[in-house]
Amino acid sequence: MSSPLDMNLGDLITRVEKANPQATALEQVSMAQLVADTLDNLGDQLVGHFVTRARESGATWSQIGDALGVSKQAVQQRWSPEVFRKYTPRARHAVVLAQERARARKHSYIGTEHLLLGLLGEPEGLAAQVLAGHVDSLAEIERAVDAAMPPGGETSPGKIPFTPRAKEALEQAHSRSTELGHDFVGTEHLLLGLFHDPGGVAARVLADLGFDYDTVRADVLAGIARLTGKD
Repeated sequence: MSSPLDMNLGDLITRVEKANPQATALEQVSMAQLVADTLDNLGDQLVGHFVTRARESGATWSQIGDALGVSKQAVQQRWSPEVFRKYTPRARHAVVLAQERARARKHSYIGTEHLLLGLLGEPEGLAAQVLAGHVDSLAEIERAVDAAMPPGGETSPGKIPFTPRAKEALEQAHSRSTELGHDFVGTEHLLLGLFHDPGGVAARVLADLGFDYDTVRADVLAGIARLTGKD
């Protein structure tokens, strides 16, 4: 299948070279990466636009998956706006931070450990406040997470995928929110979701530091009551 764009690799190379003729070879590498990231983001937005249009026209997720050459589950996880629709701004930011923490450590995946680091990066979130009440500082938890992580390797510049355990933790965050009668998913629900799988790095680190689900859940409920003036 020929490219639908009136552009090829040679055109992109020329564009990078002409952008700054005096650039060194290393500077051109950085410029090329910027162009690649821009194309990647535009590509995501382009496909997302037409996925939304297809859904609005009545197409099923299975049909869209067939059109993209992936499974129904994969296309839902990638394109469904419902995944993070109920997330609070702080919870969404924690997930963004999880990707940043994974990239900074040169990991090619986002695991429960990175989600935990993301929660630590939102100190005003209830999750971080609950955790801070049991340790000298949040840095203590971060050090424990880093000690439990494998060494990093190569990571791609695009989106980093969630591990199955991380995906399960995100799903459990929704379940914990529903269980508590909430219509939103906050950092506190993400924290509770991390306890679901005791084999996950986050759950193991928290257990080693003396945290347990029942205590954290009680602290979350107390924190919510305090914030809503119902204590």
